[in-house]
Amino acid sequence: MPDTHDIKAVVFDLGNVLINWAPEAFFDNQIGAERRKAFFDAVPMHETNLNIDRGYPFRDTIADLAQAHPEWQTEIWMWHDNWLQMASPRISHSERLLRALKSKGIPVLSLTNFGVETFEIAKEEYEFLSLFDQSYVSGQLKCIKPDAEIYAHLEAGSGFSGTELIFADDRTDNVKAAAQRGWHTHLFTTPQGWADRLVSEQLLTEEEAQ
Repeated sequence: MPDTHDIKAVVFDLGNVLINWAPEAFFDNQIGAERRKAFFDAVPMHETNLNIDRGYPFRDTIADLAQAHPEWQTEIWMWHDNWLQMASPRISHSERLLRALKSKGIPVLSLTNFGVETFEIAKEEYEFLSLFDQSYVSGQLKCIKPDAEIYAHLEAGSGFSGTELIFADDRTDNVKAAAQRGWHTHLFTTPQGWADRLVSEQLLTEEEAQ
């Protein structure tokens, strides 16, 4: 096992680590759970969103999908026009952890599946995204987690080897892919759990991780 005292930089996923990502909850509120389920069963929204994360243009991709599913075009355009409402609110405790690490001079990086245009929308809303020393955004890189290529981009761009990184992500497949490269990993379930891990790795004190 790699020595955790070798950790030199902290890598954050964004969705469901720093920013809540809950399309189902948004549509449940807008059109009701039953119609939302029918909508998601009929239209590949999550698959389409992955294509946006791969770098496909946001508006054009949604427009093509609406044309292919005219019976759901109102709901499909809601995904585009109300995107920020699906990507909210900020996860405040995680934000505090990011700021605490940054204030100590520990390099903080983001590694995220995000579209080019949607990342710009998020940056306007969430000022803490400017705190990262480097951001590795799938839409810009044209590759997504858990593909090995995007992890390699971060290693090459940052100059850190896997054993020098600790990475928090809410998806098991993304965490496993990082672990296979020798990264230290944390499967994010709660901000407190991530705080406890950072304390255990001696990156933050308990007071700093509040």
